[in-house]
Amino acid sequence: MLERPDAILTLIPLLAVSGLVARALIAAPGVGTGILTTPLAVAGYLAALAVVFLELLAWPIAERIGGS
Repeated sequence: MLERPDAILTLIPLLAVSGLVARALIAAPGVGTGILTTPLAVAGYLAALAVVFLELLAWPIAERIGGS
């Protein structure tokens, strides 16, 4: 059974790579679009970092509310 910690640990690297994948897919057809998609690589890393910080802040609160 998939539990919350397993899902979060799976989500973090997927988010980190998603920015690079999105950038590669958009930039593949043209050379000029590569410059425009540069921020997408950083967006994946920032999303992964946001999930880490959110879990660090929200996990103790969720456990206290849930009573487990």
